[in-house]
Amino acid sequence: MADRVRVKTMMPPGHVRTPTYLRGKEGVIERTLGRFKNPEQLAYGLPADEKPLYRVRFTMGEVWGDQAECPTDTLDAEIYAHWLERL
Repeated sequence: MADRVRVKTMMPPGHVRTPTYLRGKEGVIERTLGRFKNPEQLAYGLPADEKPLYRVRFTMGEVWGDQAECPTDTLDAEIYAHWLERL
């Protein structure tokens, strides 16, 4: 069974790699992609820690609610671990 996660609702200033429309939404980890230097730190020329990167799958119903044309269709997004909380 895939791990369920929720995207944190953080709103930090500056360069961020997590789409606003996915913040607060729940999905499942589709796969682990590896560890990469945090692009949010690299964007400012700062030393960057390596963080796990995941492909997370969301249903359109979760993302768009009643506005979803096909609620069971899915959307995949690559999201770093520090943006995710396990459910």
